[in-house]
Amino acid sequence: MTAKNTSWDKELVFRAVLASFVKLDPRTLSRNPVMFVTFIGAVMVTAGILASLPEVSGFDLQIALWLWFTVLFANFAEAMAEGHGKARAESLRRARVEITARVLAEGRELREPASKLKKGDIVVCEAGDFIPGDGEVVEGIASVDESAITGESAPVIRESGGDRSAVTGGTRVLSDRIVVRVTAEPGKSFVDRMIAMIENASRQRTPNEIALSLVLSALTLIFLLAVGSLKLFADYSAAAAGQDLSGIVTVPVLVSLLVCLIPTTIGGLLSAIGIAGMDRLVQKNVVAKSGRAVEAAGDIDVLLLDKTGTITLGNRMASAFVPAGGVAERELAEAAQLASLSDETPEGRSIVVLAKTRFDLRARQLHPHEARFIPFSAGTQASGVELLDAERRPARKILKGSIAAIRAEAGAFPPELDAAQREIANSGGTPLAVLDGSRVLGLVHLKDIVKGGMRERFAQLRKMGIKTVMITGDNPLTAAAIAAEAGVDDFMAQATPESKLARIRAEQASGRLVAMTGDGTNDAPALAQADVAVTMNTGTQAAREAGNMVDLDSNPTKLIEIVETGKQLLMTRGSLTTFSMANDVSKYFAIIPALFGALYAAKGSGAGPLAALNVMRLHSPQSAILSAVIFNALIIVALIPLALRGVKYAAVDAQTLLRRNMVVYGLGGVAAPFLGIKLLDLLVVAAGLAR
Repeated sequence: MTAKNTSWDKELVFRAVLASFVKLDPRTLSRNPVMFVTFIGAVMVTAGILASLPEVSGFDLQIALWLWFTVLFANFAEAMAEGHGKARAESLRRARVEITARVLAEGRELREPASKLKKGDIVVCEAGDFIPGDGEVVEGIASVDESAITGESAPVIRESGGDRSAVTGGTRVLSDRIVVRVTAEPGKSFVDRMIAMIENASRQRTPNEIALSLVLSALTLIFLLAVGSLKLFADYSAAAAGQDLSGIVTVPVLVSLLVCLIPTTIGGLLSAIGIAGMDRLVQKNVVAKSGRAVEAAGDIDVLLLDKTGTITLGNRMASAFVPAGGVAERELAEAAQLASLSDETPEGRSIVVLAKTRFDLRARQLHPHEARFIPFSAGTQASGVELLDAERRPARKILKGSIAAIRAEAGAFPPELDAAQREIANSGGTPLAVLDGSRVLGLVHLKDIVKGGMRERFAQLRKMGIKTVMITGDNPLTAAAIAAEAGVDDFMAQATPESKLARIRAEQASGRLVAMTGDGTNDAPALAQADVAVTMNTGTQAAREAGNMVDLDSNPTKLIEIVETGKQLLMTRGSLTTFSMANDVSKYFAIIPALFGALYAAKGSGAGPLAALNVMRLHSPQSAILSAVIFNALIIVALIPLALRGVKYAAVDAQTLLRRNMVVYGLGGVAAPFLGIKLLDLLVVAAGLAR
């Protein structure tokens, strides 16, 4: 899924050029009122040229060509944005393989093509097999290669029960054996839906995009009425001044003036900006089910973030040894290391590593006749080792486990450790006690490590006006300590599915937009309620169905990048809208004075009162109109890379962003037409294309 930058790939550009002509269909153009008016204007000018055959005005012909180019360039921008998604969808299709499924039916194993599998079928997959369809593991545990979907080479673990049971068709089992229940009908697998979402050329317009389109349509209507009435005013003024402007104020000129004044720049790029926003998410291995979700991500006010795996590393790590009175820290570390030798959990391994790091203790090799390991169980809440004597009888028993478990085993619990374990709990850690025989040696401080850079990222979100809320099942004291260390604005301790849902509804009732991540079935109600719901590809089927975005990398911190991408989409749209509006103002003051510069001219003088406003000193009305039309078309092409790439994102507040927008894109939009049209005027006159 991770693709190289193919923005201007030859094949992609060629397909976009062909699509530009296909999109000349009036039914397609009618969805974009600004470009539809431009299309109608091009048709009118072309019809006038055909009606005047065999006498053809070179000026009118040039106007017609550049009007058509304006429409084609806008179509090209949209086609380029769509092309990226179609290219990625095509790569997914090519990556598919024909799979034969091993279906379990009535105790027998039958082989069938994967395309014939039905929802509810039970299939067997062993090492080397491709998983034939989307489903959930109902038996077994296996290592699975999901690189065909995520682009990540590292295998993942899939097992029955819990939140790591979902598997995707087309991925490959690397080890062991799993039994999978198919959860998707033929043609409706995750890959099928992903291809459809990526390739979604008939993208639904978002509410903000619709609102902006209405504004652009209103401006187009206003300029249509203004330009339509200009002919009447021009005829009246010419008659009053005793002048003839019939050769200047013609239908091609009026159409050109209209096209230059209506917001064609943003009108031509609006669809491309939205499609490119979705494509930028795909580049981050996130598939949005709709453009609305991407746009909503840019307007998010509240982020609900799960503590484990998002804010913290997800595994508690040993950070300190706290010995009881009269016990050396080294003695405690050595006993804790021995008790953890058989503990394959991240916590157990971290105790071994901490003892080695602090005291250079090397875990000694214990032979089967020397020791009997005590595995951890939910019932005992402890693990450890029994050291055996020469006759294989227990000589020494070392345990590590919860405070309650060790209290039950110990003869007495040192009072100083009571205060120490409360201090550890209050700081957000988890205390484990270590027991040697009947003597409690001390505590191991397990700490949920906050990921590096999280405080800085949350500070950036705070600057943007986004409130961050940490969700955890921990007790309030532990949650408060981790929240303070991470720098989040608020936290929810001992969170349940009901409390998550209630919190989202409360935030939405106060007018805020809420985003959250989740991967479990218990997250589904809250995901369905959230405005932006990012589900993990490794999550359960219920969670994936409830969300409106799927993170193929299953990285919960991706939510922050999604918000940044949504904001970049809104910033790009706002910046280019500002630039387009400023362009229109400049083109008005560039064209009108040049067009009517000779009106009411005094005898013996070729310049009238409006000539004083012709600050660019454009050569003639014809050169001014032709230069403006050419600039109007070329500026769309010039801005296509920016529309596809997006305006550079910066975590700043709205006031700073508005100020920067006005300076860079407002003043830039005012200056660009003056410079561009003047340069084109010189070239047009030098080439003899206008009088």
